[in-house]
Amino acid sequence: MRLPRRGFLIGAGAVLGLGLTTAAAPARGSRKTRQWRPEFHFTPERNWMNDPNGLVFHDGEYHLFFQHNPESTEHANLSWGHAVSTDLHSWEELQVALLPDDLGEIYSGSAVVDHDNTSGFFDQEPGLVAIYTSAGETQQQSIAYSTDRGRTWTKYEGNPVIPNPGIADFRDPKVIRHGEKWVLMLAAGDRIVFYDSPDLVHWNRISEFGVDHGSHGGVWECPDLFELPVDGDPGRKRWVLVVSINPGGPAGGSATQYFVGGFDGTTFTPDGPPEQVLWAEQGADFYAPQSWSDVPDRRIWIGWMSNWDYAKQVPTDPWRGAMTVPRTLSLATTPAGVRLVQRPVEELDGRRGEPQRWSGEVSDQQPAPEFSGAALDIVVEFRIGSSTSFGVDVFVGDGQRTRVGYDVAARQLFVDRTLSGKTVVSPAFPARHAAELLPDGDVVRMRLLVDRSSVEVFGGRGETVLTDLVLPDPGEVVRPFAEGGKVEVTSLELYPM
Repeated sequence: MRLPRRGFLIGAGAVLGLGLTTAAAPARGSRKTRQWRPEFHFTPERNWMNDPNGLVFHDGEYHLFFQHNPESTEHANLSWGHAVSTDLHSWEELQVALLPDDLGEIYSGSAVVDHDNTSGFFDQEPGLVAIYTSAGETQQQSIAYSTDRGRTWTKYEGNPVIPNPGIADFRDPKVIRHGEKWVLMLAAGDRIVFYDSPDLVHWNRISEFGVDHGSHGGVWECPDLFELPVDGDPGRKRWVLVVSINPGGPAGGSATQYFVGGFDGTTFTPDGPPEQVLWAEQGADFYAPQSWSDVPDRRIWIGWMSNWDYAKQVPTDPWRGAMTVPRTLSLATTPAGVRLVQRPVEELDGRRGEPQRWSGEVSDQQPAPEFSGAALDIVVEFRIGSSTSFGVDVFVGDGQRTRVGYDVAARQLFVDRTLSGKTVVSPAFPARHAAELLPDGDVVRMRLLVDRSSVEVFGGRGETVLTDLVLPDPGEVVRPFAEGGKVEVTSLELYPM
């Protein structure tokens, strides 16, 4: 069974004067909240969604599995939903892949292509193997396999393949290929435990990491591990260990930390001191990211665009939950050390309509022209002048706006959603989130992905990223701003999506 294409849908763009307008796609969702349904971020057609799962590239398709309740918008009855794409921005939602069974609900996990049939599950062609947490009376790790490009799955009759050793939080297995063996890592309370296997079925515990490193403000979840060149140099590579944590994030609630270091197939050794905490971003709504396995030429990940502080209260209907856009990852040398850099995948440019362009000065006394749109890709460059802060206001309407700006004195990129709308989600929702962004001389660059109920902001070359949900009242005005003086907008491009 296949459901109609949805998730990333294109609206026809039209440019009117200096304003930018987009004709929305046919309404999806109830009358009450259809104005918040994203245009170019994946959402399920109906019901609850959280963490991305089982991300794998196979036979020309990017697979996106996800935590899903097929029956309602409540966080319950967790299963693996399933969508596929050939271009990372147009997604087709398929039938639910994995449903609860006698071992419990289907929690988060990963998937790989078993190219060499190490598992013995396949005949002529390589197949997919999913590794997930069975969450019943205890949390245990199980596997399933597919011989038809992920359309149907057979659960291994010997599940669980890793029984629970007596730990309450023991979940979210991530599997990678390392040399001639498989390596699995999973979250066990406040640390990551590593296993290895020759065949994806029989697993041996080999090491652990984290009891004395990083942030421990909450339970560790959803690990990932991958190797990247530093500054694009293939002779200088480091491993990145990703760990989501809830609560304890810099914006409150859930967030994602990472460690840069070495991995020899058994042990992860961080480059930084035990007390060092590196956040993938400091917005409120980027959690549980996972990277695609078996992509040959780059590392791409995607995250759940919400926060456990209020995810269950976000009032969208008939869906609840969205993903970020897929992002390409790299490592770069910064004044503070080697850090993760994130950029929207290049394929997203294929969704862009004809842009509006503008340049000029902005100040309190000299406002910029106004544009319009609720689903936009905005690329802007500022030259620092006398203003104390500057940026772009989006979703501007009657008494509301979401402000994306730069604080010159603090050298911080920020998203301020304190006036983003009248909808009450939780006391923690109206907030301002900020992170350091060093200017390039006197130039500050931003890229804003604005999509009806969210803002993703990439500062500089992608070294600073902020993602925030917003639930605006009707209002689609977009305008640059400056406070306390003047700023030069050297380049502003607004693309309808």
